[in-house]
Amino acid sequence: MAKLTFKTDLCKGCGLCVKACPKGIIVLAKDKINKKGHSPAEITDAEKCIGCAFCATMCPDCIITVEK
Repeated sequence: MAKLTFKTDLCKGCGLCVKACPKGIIVLAKDKINKKGHSPAEITDAEKCIGCAFCATMCPDCIITVEK
């Protein structure tokens, strides 16, 4: 199982990682706002993550770390 880590304070909520995830388990938070004023990305079901790192590759701010 892979482990995803998000630097949520740096996320600008662009949604590129959401679109890139083949499992559809990354979403923009609906109930959280970071210090930049954006809804940060978060994972909904870590058990389903396959560790492909498409999300981290697409992130323009490099806030996502994928560990296998």
